[in-house]
Amino acid sequence: MVTDLSCTDKPCINIVTISDKVKAIKRKWRIPESTLLLLSALGGSVSMYITMLIIRHKTKHPKFMIGIPVIFALQCILVFLIWRYIYV
Repeated sequence: MVTDLSCTDKPCINIVTISDKVKAIKRKWRIPESTLLLLSALGGSVSMYITMLIIRHKTKHPKFMIGIPVIFALQCILVFLIWRYIYV
């Protein structure tokens, strides 16, 4: 059973993003966009966004350039609400 779905403390988000970029260059089978967005939503939004900017991958896709910051904002709101519910 998977107990830790967060990839923020591991390089898995970076590896997946860079792997998709390499596959795009070599015109091979790609990682589905839904998988990239799911990994972002599971806790890797900041890491994926920074990696995308550094390697210039998917930077022309509004789904990613707007979607990932929105995912991060929603994650921040969720963390705040959970913190507020527990500690206030």
